[in-house]
Amino acid sequence: MAGFFSKLMGKAGSEAAVSEPAQPENPFDIDYGPGEDKDSVIYQVSAMLLGYPDEETLKVLPELVEITASTQDEAFIAAVDAVQQWLTSKDLEDVQSEYVQEYDLSRRHSLHLSYWTDGDTRRRGETLLRFKQMYRDSGMLTVLNGELPDYLPLVLEFCALVDRRKGRSALQAYRPSLELLRLSMKDGNLPHYGLLQSICDTLPGVSPQTQEEVQKMAGYGPPVETVGLDGYADHQLLQQASARSN
Repeated sequence: MAGFFSKLMGKAGSEAAVSEPAQPENPFDIDYGPGEDKDSVIYQVSAMLLGYPDEETLKVLPELVEITASTQDEAFIAAVDAVQQWLTSKDLEDVQSEYVQEYDLSRRHSLHLSYWTDGDTRRRGETLLRFKQMYRDSGMLTVLNGELPDYLPLVLEFCALVDRRKGRSALQAYRPSLELLRLSMKDGNLPHYGLLQSICDTLPGVSPQTQEEVQKMAGYGPPVETVGLDGYADHQLLQQASARSN
């Protein structure tokens, strides 16, 4: 594992040149540049810590903390430390139970990016295909392990290990989703909140401070059409749209 993590600082698109973003039809094609080399570490460490906690997570945790320190990013170091304390302060079964409750059973903290903007509309299928196409175009075999292609840890791993420039474009395209998830984690006082803040800090622009500001960032009214499933009262963008339509 040491060799794996030691390569991250120069991995996935570390060239310094930054292109002026064009405005193509596909938002994933807008070039925001590769960012900084330390961003690969932020993406990969966050990907692992946002995933389901298991024995392997605890096994590599010391190395994650070590490579985090190499970024010299105080905010990210503090964010990882918060998750480390949560992971090690109780039995693993209790940690896993809390994780399932917050991230699998509660829609307030969905780790699927298109959920926040597309909800359960037909448009979501197009979004998922866009993520799949990004993986295919990279030429790298991407193992979904039963997850949807917009699953945040998967997207972050793609950013870190495959194509940081392209991955950043995808993250920025779904910046409203990241920001809503960040605000929801903050409201819930979840240990992963700092990771989301650090991820957002790697992207262009300043993070909004309220859901209303995120709505303006999105630049469009959120979808209200569903395809047979309900129970999306926790969906922040959809919730705001319903309120406005009444």
